[in-house]
Amino acid sequence: MARQVRDPAPTRAGGGTDGDAVESGAGVKSARRAIELLETFAADRAWTSLSDLHARTGVPRSSLHGLLRTLHDLGWIESDEGGTRFRLGVRALICGTAYLDRDPALPYVTDALERLRERSGFTTHYARRSGDEVVYLETRESRHSVHLISRVGRTLPAHATALGKALLAELTDEEVGRLLPARLPALTEHTVTSRDALCAELAGVRAQGYATESEQGTPGVACAAVAIGYRIPATDALSCSMPVGKATDATVRRVCALLREITEELGAQLRRAGIR
Repeated sequence: MARQVRDPAPTRAGGGTDGDAVESGAGVKSARRAIELLETFAADRAWTSLSDLHARTGVPRSSLHGLLRTLHDLGWIESDEGGTRFRLGVRALICGTAYLDRDPALPYVTDALERLRERSGFTTHYARRSGDEVVYLETRESRHSVHLISRVGRTLPAHATALGKALLAELTDEEVGRLLPARLPALTEHTVTSRDALCAELAGVRAQGYATESEQGTPGVACAAVAIGYRIPATDALSCSMPVGKATDATVRRVCALLREITEELGAQLRRAGIR
């Protein structure tokens, strides 16, 4: 049995920790801190110590003890044998899976991804924009892929992916300016790091109806994507990713034409089904 978190914070009569009960509305403050902690764990693949969490979030140590104990008891995080390092627990997966189970678009998308993979020969993805990131909701690996690693639930900066660019192109330049800083973080040496340069690229995406990138998000990988037109502005997109060595001009044109065909069919299906 996993050991309990060490040195729980003292509680007041109302059940809150000293650090959380210093002002009215402390329950909301605690909720915000709990969510911030979960997001910190989600961004880190390694075990994380209380000292690391304190340094990264700024949450007082007294509050951290109580929050970690609560999240641990409820199964949202796990602790190591010493009870001093933590990571996400199984409840996070259960909650995330419930989101997918309740998405009415997903059964239609799954069929579209299968058809796209069979006709393109490449790995296919379905993602949704969340702020300045894209979240991968479904993936179908190429039958020739050697990776076999699901991206479901993972996020990447929208500006560094074809999926993200296809969806950012649904916004105006003014909306992109409010969403993204002038200087953008680089994932690789090829990532576009200027918002102005990105906006110029998005104008091309709007004109041609698809987005492409080569090694901007992942070294050795090229990608093409098209937004799915069932919401305005579109929030979801489909993509094909391929080894950069196979991404010839002719292949990319073929894949983009296929993406446009299948996303148009998918968007029409979703609109007919009344899914918004």
